[in-house]
Amino acid sequence: MDTQTRTSGVDAATLGLGSVLVGSLPAALMTDEAPDRYTVEAVFTRRPERDEVIEILGSETRDFLAKAGYPTVEVTVSDRRLEIANTNLEELRDGLANVLADRLAEISTRVSARQEAAAVLFQNAAASENARTAAVIALAESVTFAPSPTGQDSAGAEANRVRSDRAQIDDWTDEGGHGRS
Repeated sequence: MDTQTRTSGVDAATLGLGSVLVGSLPAALMTDEAPDRYTVEAVFTRRPERDEVIEILGSETRDFLAKAGYPTVEVTVSDRRLEIANTNLEELRDGLANVLADRLAEISTRVSARQEAAAVLFQNAAASENARTAAVIALAESVTFAPSPTGQDSAGAEANRVRSDRAQIDDWTDEGGHGRS
């Protein structure tokens, strides 16, 4: 009994459960010796991400199951399988499978939203850094080390202006009207 049975189709991006791993079921099912409750292994539709596993195993999932009427059901993750303990196939068929699917979709959506928000922040930071780098490069490229257009540096031009001002003052002094001693 190593077969799997498909239970539903789900969007590949959304974490879900695709099938029950029949080979993991108790061999005595549908006999007089069958246990009332046992562990059912269900195969995920894709490998769960680390953050999804943390949420699946967290207290919110236990609370979610308890509020939905399944206080004794426990879930664990083993590679690409969800192990659903203290249940049975009938309970899964009659509603627990839907509750688990809803919880996994909620977790998947929340984790995806956090990842997308982090990606946007990263992209914005990268774009901002690229713009800053481009501005620094443009500013650095605007610096030129060449003689001024008049052939003088700014210090030489200032010295000429001061000499010119001094000559003008001397001319005014020589014009008369100013008493010299």
